[in-house]
Amino acid sequence: MDRIKINSSSPESTIEIAANIGRHLQRGDIVTLEGDLGAGKTHFAKGIAQALHVKNVVNSPTFTIIKEYEGDFPFYHMDVYRLEEDEVDELGIEEYLEGDGVCLIEWAGKIIDLLPTDILRVTILRKSDMERTICLEDPNDKFEALFKELQNHENTSN
Repeated sequence: MDRIKINSSSPESTIEIAANIGRHLQRGDIVTLEGDLGAGKTHFAKGIAQALHVKNVVNSPTFTIIKEYEGDFPFYHMDVYRLEEDEVDELGIEEYLEGDGVCLIEWAGKIIDLLPTDILRVTILRKSDMERTICLEDPNDKFEALFKELQNHENTSN
């Protein structure tokens, strides 16, 4: 399993980091996103959407659970925090997971049993009012090229 940590100094930096990650995503990729309220999950989602050339404004799907966006290919932004067990089948989440777009799932721990193992895990940790640490995990080395690029970028920026 590969792991990398990236420091973000602002919401704009978080968007830029996520956009760089998003440029590596392909149809069928699943990204899980964890972090406390206000950690920057929505800014991260905006960066992914930017990389996928989504034209619509991206905001938190907290009360709608799933928001669909069109870009280079579909972008499914989910927030399953308020999802009840009996709602999983009703929403057809598995269809999105097996679909032809990119799924970004906030609070994915609630549906972890539905997820494949080839996912990109992202956790955003608050360091201060503006600073964040973005932790990436690649359990099965599916995102090896992304991790190599991020590590090279970190090494050249130090």
